[in-house]
This record gives sequence, C-alpha cells and structure tokens, in this order.
Amino acid sequence: MADDISRSALRAVFTHTNSLPGVLSRRQKIMGGHGTITLVGGNEQLLEQCWALADTCEQLWSRFRDDSDISRINWAEGKPVRVAPMTHQLIAAMISGNTVTQGTYDPTLLPDVLQAGYVTSAVDSSRSTRLPESARAPGNLKGIQFSDEFVSVPRGTTLDPGGIAKGFAADLIAQFALDQGAYGVMVELGGDIVVQGDAPDGVAWRLGVQDPFAHEGHASIVRLQRGAIATSSQVKKRFGEGENSTHHLINPVTHSSAHTQAQTVTVIAASGARAEVLTKRGFMDSPEEFLSWLPSVGGAGLIIFADGSQQVSPNWSTYA
Repeated sequence: MADDISRSALRAVFTHTNSLPGVLSRRQKIMGGHGTITLVGGNEQLLEQCWALADTCEQLWSRFRDDSDISRINWAEGKPVRVAPMTHQLIAAMISGNTVTQGTYDPTLLPDVLQAGYVTSAVDSSRSTRLPESARAPGNLKGIQFSDEFVSVPRGTTLDPGGIAKGFAADLIAQFALDQGAYGVMVELGGDIVVQGDAPDGVAWRLGVQDPFAHEGHASIVRLQRGAIATSSQVKKRFGEGENSTHHLINPVTHSSAHTQAQTVTVIAASGARAEVLTKRGFMDSPEEFLSWLPSVGGAGLIIFADGSQQVSPNWSTYA
C-alpha cells in the first residue's frame, strides 16, 4: 500500500510538471528468439534483474535442456519431481488454458510436435528434445498432481511449454518490475507482449501486430493501458517443403499440423499466458466461430489469412 501511495504521488508530480519518468530498454536473445524489456521509471539494476528472471524461466522450462524442470518431469515416468514454484504456476496455467479452450490448447501433444519435425532448437542445433518410449499423445492432463514442492505427471504424459512459457514469463517479469518500483513496464518475449503500469507517453502502450507477409510492416496497431497481446503463426516454424510441409501447431483431434488458411492468429487478453492459449483455438475452429467466441472468454482477436485478408472479432476496434 505504501509503495502504491508513493508511486501515485510521484505520478502527480510528473503530471503537474508536464514531465515523464525516464525510459530504459534492452533487447537480447531469449527463449529461442529475441525479446525486449522496457521500463518506465526504473533503473539499470532493475532491468538487469528482469533479464535475470527471464533467463531463469528459460532454464526451468526449456524442453531442449536435459536439466530443466520440464525435461525432468517428462523423463520421470510418473514419479514425483521437485520443481520451482514458478514451474508449479506454469503447469497450473497450462491446465487452466486447456479448460478455457475446451481442449483445443493441449500441452501434452509433444510427441506429435516432434513427429511434425520440431525436434531441434531453432537457435542451437546441438540441442534437441528426447522423450522416453512411454510418451504418448494426448497425455493425461487431469492426472497431474501437486504436493508441496513436487509435481507428479502420469507415466506417458509429457509437457510442452511452447508459447505459454513465453507469455507466462512475460507476466511474471512485468509484475516483478512493478513490485520493485517501476512505474510501467513492457515485456516482449518472442512476439508475446505484456504491458503494465504507465506507458512512456503517460496514456497507453502503442503496439504493432506484425504483418506475416511484410517483414517491416504492421497489419494493425493497437493501444493497451494494461494486458497482453500474443501472436501464433504457422509461417515461422515449418518443416519440409511444398505441400508436404508441416508446422508446430498441432490439431488435437488429428494429431497432425492444423490444416487452415489462417496464417497468424493474434489475441488480446488480460495476461500473456491467457492470450497465448487462446490463439491456438484460432487454428482449429472456423474463423467466424473463433472470433465470436473470443469475447466470451475475455479476448479480442485478429486473423490474417493466406491471401493477406484479415478478419477481426467484434471487440477488436476497442483497441485498434
């Protein structure tokens, strides 16, 4: 409470003097791609701490590291595994995401993802994912049990953090930055963006949705005061060539790459983890069904199709 009062008082000073707090930003490699963390009213030490937290998340959740919590869970063959509290929270977010999407987001399809061709790290070819012979898809998500510092995943069930790891990590980092005194923060990890607190202009964060057919262009510009925006794409991670090529977005019914004209699905939601899981249903349902459903679960969405056309949910204009 005292921190909130202090922060509000300083905001009043900035408003009265028509000035804004300083902005710090850094971009670097993270989670198989690049990320950017921007602080409003923070300092270099806090920025460093935010990136340290991002590194910790990657070390805990990467399926390309044999010593990560996720890899140890996947090789435990049903035995309890001691994991970090953040990993408990991530798995709980996976289960919640599966529920809210009515199963179209399923983090237990890792064997299918490997079968589609996504075995080796996109940034380090020396790292690859291995699974025990017992691994099956789909797994038994409802059979996961939590006990104090331990998690038990049923034998044969394996977890793929995938995009939700980026979104959830961004959520954690943004909250950490505010808790440590920043006035505002933007965390972008591999295209998933979470914003909280004051924007650099004192009004709202201005965020671009990348056009998959124009590397430097934006398909849409949105403004968020707080929340998250995530984009999933079947364009970036493709394996093979021509009509036989596959991608990493798996249809839980067919257990193969989703067959759809949707090239990218972008969702705005309250958190990065929620935005990420909601995008997945956009590759499974018809565009009309998906976009009409999104507002009922607190989301707004944009789909870009193979011909470059776009379709948006009824509430997208609230942000665009």
